[in-house]
Amino acid sequence: MRGLLPVLLIAISVLPELTNAQSFFAVRRERTLILTAGTGSSTYYGELSNPGTTIKFQPNLNVGLQRYVSPRISVRGELNWFSLEGSDAQANSASRKVRGLSFHSSCFEISATGAINLYANGNRYYRRPGLDVYAFTGIGLLYFNPKADYKGKSYSLEPLHTEGVSYSRVVPVIPVGLGVRIKTGPNTNIVFEGGYRKTFTDYLDDVSSKYIAPGTDPIANYFENPNNPLYNPAATTDLNNYKAGSKRGNPTNTDSYFLLNVKVEYYLPFTQGRNGNGLLKRSRNKSMYRYNKRGGLKRR
Repeated sequence: MRGLLPVLLIAISVLPELTNAQSFFAVRRERTLILTAGTGSSTYYGELSNPGTTIKFQPNLNVGLQRYVSPRISVRGELNWFSLEGSDAQANSASRKVRGLSFHSSCFEISATGAINLYANGNRYYRRPGLDVYAFTGIGLLYFNPKADYKGKSYSLEPLHTEGVSYSRVVPVIPVGLGVRIKTGPNTNIVFEGGYRKTFTDYLDDVSSKYIAPGTDPIANYFENPNNPLYNPAATTDLNNYKAGSKRGNPTNTDSYFLLNVKVEYYLPFTQGRNGNGLLKRSRNKSMYRYNKRGGLKRR
């Protein structure tokens, strides 16, 4: 499957050019709306990530629309789906392994960002530079749902209140990052982009503050402290001294994540215009000639 990704990206870049290759005017029309789509990896940073982790290859897909508001400034709306996960079992620290916590989460992010480009576009979209670098930032909303597995079944952790609190699974985020854009044809670009997301929650992984006293729900007790023999008969260690009120996470630092993407940008055959209600309308070729009184062609 990994070998198909470069082929897919090349095909997406080349096919629109082949479609329009027969029409000179299809290239000459001004295009102001850009479709973006791509894939890449997502990396989580929090209580269940390993210190020193930079990039972790977990799936990520995105689609969006972009428009330039000046030769160097663009705005973009984008939807991202990605997966995050972390586990104490993969940690280098013995105390982390004893704690035994883990999570996985399927996430959705919708964002609105603005970007400033190093080089300005030409007076027509197809005269843009062949190579450009840009920086972006904005605001977004993240939906996350941390889960963990018990006896072959996956459970959502927030309803179990493993730390005795309820938290929102929809939170604001601030994306910030850099990208490199390579022109691959009159209507297409390939983009390599990395973006860090600051969140306003410490519960991406369902871990933040302290252990609580066990309740009556054995499943909640297990996920609160899965390596404690009192709650988990399968536990193989008696070294777990995590009691109610002792430290379970670090509430002073919020969780975050990083998206690394390769994208295709395609300039759609539409231009911003007024169509009664202000909707987008398709640009049309106007005739460049008309007949004169003698029946010959006269250029306008």
